[in-house]
Amino acid sequence: MREQLDSLWEGQLAAVAAIGPALGALAASVEAALPRLRQGGRLVYAGAGSSGRLGAQDGAELEPTFDWPRDRLVLLIAGGVGALTQAVENAEDDAPAAIRQLEAETVGPADVLIGIAASGGTPFTVAAVREARRRGALTIGLANSAGSALLAEAEHPILVATGSEAIAGSTRMKAGTAQKVVLNLISTALMTGLGRVHAGRMVDMRVRNAKLRARAVTMVTELAGCDAAQAAGALEATGGRVKPAILVAMGLSPVEAAEALEHAGGGLRGALAAAASDAGLATRRVTS
Repeated sequence: MREQLDSLWEGQLAAVAAIGPALGALAASVEAALPRLRQGGRLVYAGAGSSGRLGAQDGAELEPTFDWPRDRLVLLIAGGVGALTQAVENAEDDAPAAIRQLEAETVGPADVLIGIAASGGTPFTVAAVREARRRGALTIGLANSAGSALLAEAEHPILVATGSEAIAGSTRMKAGTAQKVVLNLISTALMTGLGRVHAGRMVDMRVRNAKLRARAVTMVTELAGCDAAQAAGALEATGGRVKPAILVAMGLSPVEAAEALEHAGGGLRGALAAAASDAGLATRRVTS
C-alpha cells in the first residue's frame, strides 16, 4: 500500500509541476478577462463530468470568499445541476445542450467563459466555447491534451500536459489536480485584480459565522490601526462588510465610506488613499 501511495503522490506532484509552462498563458487570460469583468461582465464555467464539477466548485467559492455577485456567475454543466453529484449518461456528448444553455443564459460580449476538459475533445465543452466565442464572449480553454479541439476553439488556450494517469482514463487524478490548481490561480488572480483582495486579506469576504466575524475584526484592526472594540463597532455600522468598516474605523461615516469605495471603483487601496488625504484623516495610519 505504501508503494502505491508513493506512486500516486508523485503523480500529483508532477501534475502541479506541469502547470509551470502554462503560467504565461494564464497571465494573458487573466489580463484579457479583467476589463470585461470590471465593466460588469459575468464569469462563466463550462464543463462535463469531473471537469464540470471542478469548475462549479471554483465558481461556488467566489461568493463567500470574495463577495462575487451570484448573478454574475454562470455554471454550464453537461447534464444539468444533477450531474454535480451523479453521472448523467451521454451528457458530455450533447453539444446542442451546451448551445441551449448558453442561449438561456444570454452569454454575450461582456462575459468571460472558461471551458474545462481533460481530453480537450468533450463535445459539450467544445461547443460551449465555440458558441460563446461566436457570441463575442472572451473564451479561455483549459485542457490536458495538446492539439485538442478545445484549445483550437478558445481565444486563450491553456495547455497543462499532465501525461498518462496512474489509473488509465481516470482524469480525476493528475488532470483533475492540475485543473483545480489552474482554476484557483485564475479566479484568485481575477479577484485580486478586481480589488477584492487587499494586502493578502479577503476584504470582501461574507461574514457569516463566528470564525469569520473574528477574522473580520482582526482585518479591520490591522488595516485601520484601531483596537478590537472600534473594529467591531465599525463592522456593526457597515453590516459586517470589511472594506467600509476599515474606513469607518478611520473616521468616516458609513455613508462617506460607501461613497469613497464607489469613487475608487470598489478598490480599498484607492479609497484608503482618498481617506488619508482628507484633512480629518491625514494623521491616521494607512496600511496599503
